[in-house]
Amino acid sequence: MANSYLGFLLVWAHVLLASGSPKNLQTLTFDEGFDHLYGDDHVLILDDGKSVSISLDNRTSSGFISQDQYLHGYFSASIKLPSDYTAGVVVAFYMSNQELYNTHHDELDFEFLGNIRGQNWVVQTNVYGNGSTSRGREERYDLWFDPTEDFHKYSILWTKKEIIFYVDNVPIRVVHRIEAMGGDYPSKPMSLYATIWDGSNWATMGGKYKVNYNYAPFIAKFSDLVLHGCAVDPIEKSSICDNVTSYEAIPIGITPKDVIKMGNFRKKCMTYSYCEDRVRFATPLPECAMH
Repeated sequence: MANSYLGFLLVWAHVLLASGSPKNLQTLTFDEGFDHLYGDDHVLILDDGKSVSISLDNRTSSGFISQDQYLHGYFSASIKLPSDYTAGVVVAFYMSNQELYNTHHDELDFEFLGNIRGQNWVVQTNVYGNGSTSRGREERYDLWFDPTEDFHKYSILWTKKEIIFYVDNVPIRVVHRIEAMGGDYPSKPMSLYATIWDGSNWATMGGKYKVNYNYAPFIAKFSDLVLHGCAVDPIEKSSICDNVTSYEAIPIGITPKDVIKMGNFRKKCMTYSYCEDRVRFATPLPECAMH
């Protein structure tokens, strides 16, 4: 299955005008692109606005949100996760429109699922369209580095035809839009979020290990914030980027070299894919035929 998926992606990479992950896009200060979401005194602006920390303790969780909604684009941050014992702590970097579409929202997630000392950090990616959480297109991976020691870059590329998740500019997952997915492919404008919260019931080894607030506060730091996309007027629902060439500069696809890197990552680090889960999906979802 992995070899056939790699072969498919190599063909796709040659067909597309592949230019890989954007590496030199302009970063924003917090005030230029974001607002506090909740837990105000737990959201701290640092380095003259170039970075921000969010924290969790037994009083509150916290998070921030982009000022605009976007229809497609490239969204990125360098993140340093909380250190020491962090079981049950979830740090999320994601796009969503759940506040507008409670029962049929879209969502694209990086979720970092806490850590027990001596264990690898686990990151989960999710792709939900039109409220398709029951079909749960989740994947999980072990990170090949300690994400608490330094900042690492996590990025989401979302276009009309594909979604790519990157870690340190290495693509780790590609979702191609196919007709059979229907509304399960995210297609409505979304905001970008960063949050930290208590996921004791499920995050670390299925909820076996809970948040221990003796180790609080749990602090996640974000820098190199990038919002390179098509902003949408929330009232008129019209795009301000319809004729902007900078939006057209967003790359489509990945290079054949990147496909090899992704194949190596998935072979070594992927621990769960919905496409291989026959308990949940006796009949695999339609796009899984490509895997």
